[in-house]
Amino acid sequence: MKATAATDERASLSRRQVLTGLLMASAAVLAAARKPNIRLDYLGSHKLEDVVPKRIGRWQFVTSSGLVIPPEDQLQLALYSQLLTRVYSDGTNSIQLLIAYSANETGFLQVHRPEFCYTAAGYRLSDFARHTVPLNGSGAITANSLTATRDGSVEKLVYWTRIGDRIPLSWAEQKLTFAEDNLRRLIPDAALIRVSTIGLEDAHALPIIDEFVSNMIGSVAPPLRRVFLA
Repeated sequence: MKATAATDERASLSRRQVLTGLLMASAAVLAAARKPNIRLDYLGSHKLEDVVPKRIGRWQFVTSSGLVIPPEDQLQLALYSQLLTRVYSDGTNSIQLLIAYSANETGFLQVHRPEFCYTAAGYRLSDFARHTVPLNGSGAITANSLTATRDGSVEKLVYWTRIGDRIPLSWAEQKLTFAEDNLRRLIPDAALIRVSTIGLEDAHALPIIDEFVSNMIGSVAPPLRRVFLA
């Protein structure tokens, strides 16, 4: 009787083990089937240095230095990605341009968001708002605007991120967009575009930034404009 009970117990354990193994195998197969494998890479083999011209409308490139960027240890996240920093001038006002690009959004853009790198550089941020940038013949971009202040210097910024085919307006939306794309089996590329000017009131700064952005998008070859636009 005891032997029969032991045999039945072993058989029951064996069936449970088989069932558990089948469930684990099924889960592994399902996970593999749902693993993101459709890669979006709108920049491809192109270099931002070549894609963005050194003359944009009435502005001419003058230097690549002087912009606020993340701390050096955080820039290690930029491996295998591209970062373009430029200062343009029309002889009266200067425009600072930063473009961070990653073929696989893995937190690379977080360190380039003004909320992170300007705060790390000792700036006080204020005047957070949504801002619509009109584009010549191409609709408009809804972006973020803010003011960064430090030691009497006032910088007006407009920036947006593009992940895949969408432009999320916050860090939370950015993470949600990435997660939703993964559920669609997409591996999205991502770009952060930041444009700013120093020492001007909003009434003058924002129109100048709008003009520069519109001219910049218009100066990029049409097939590559989706690097910047959703």
